[in-house]
Amino acid sequence: MIMNKPFALAGAAALMLAACGGGAEPAATGFDLNSYEIVDLSHGYGPETVYWPNAPTRFEKTPIFEGERDDGMFYSAFTISTPEHGGTHMDAPYHFDPDGDYAADVPLTRLIAPAVVIDVTDKAAADRLYRLTAEDVAAFEKANGEIPAGAIVLMRTGWSKFWPDAEAYLGGSDPAALAFPSFGPDAARMLIEERGAAALGLDTGSTDYGPSQDFPVHRIMGAANTPGLENLTNLDRLPATGAIVIALPMKIEGGSGGPLRAIALIPKAK
Repeated sequence: MIMNKPFALAGAAALMLAACGGGAEPAATGFDLNSYEIVDLSHGYGPETVYWPNAPTRFEKTPIFEGERDDGMFYSAFTISTPEHGGTHMDAPYHFDPDGDYAADVPLTRLIAPAVVIDVTDKAAADRLYRLTAEDVAAFEKANGEIPAGAIVLMRTGWSKFWPDAEAYLGGSDPAALAFPSFGPDAARMLIEERGAAALGLDTGSTDYGPSQDFPVHRIMGAANTPGLENLTNLDRLPATGAIVIALPMKIEGGSGGPLRAIALIPKAK
């Protein structure tokens, strides 16, 4: 199996137990956060955050109060506003399926799991419209072992190098003519239906490639109740196998997605 290192599975299990209310269980299993390198997989939200070209608004942060009070104490508080689908975010299954989970209802076991990283940077550099194929998945497994059920599968394209230049990152400003790589439908079906992936994620703007108008991968994911993680970064710092991803979005009741803070834990060399 691909996750043949006991510490990776034990660490993931301890984290999931903690996330699901396991109390002091992580200490009992010997989980030690200091034995991991922590990698931030999220872009920050601010004036340059990339959104879909036709998004009606962008990220807004308005001061409620910022400064010194009458008694001399400093105090700050802000109102924030953002579309669900922009910046580093999670697509809930409900985004493209009326029977899929809302953002607040996606099981934590789909968001805290061992990760595999399929690197297609060379192919994406040669073709902005590259889509991951079933053959790419097979080649990955030949080199690294079969992808285990319950893994978060990440596609690394190298697209983070364009962030936050929206034109370069998305390949244009016309929603009907964007140009960036992503998952292909055959690969998505293989990963979800045959391998049982907990989630799919990548470092571009969508789990469907730029010019898509019928969004087959989103529909495949929605029908399988599988969330998507979009606009990730720092995937170049992750190994092909062995990392644990924690991807926790804003818990929006009835939401189709939401802003995401995702991190990876990479075991340090002993």
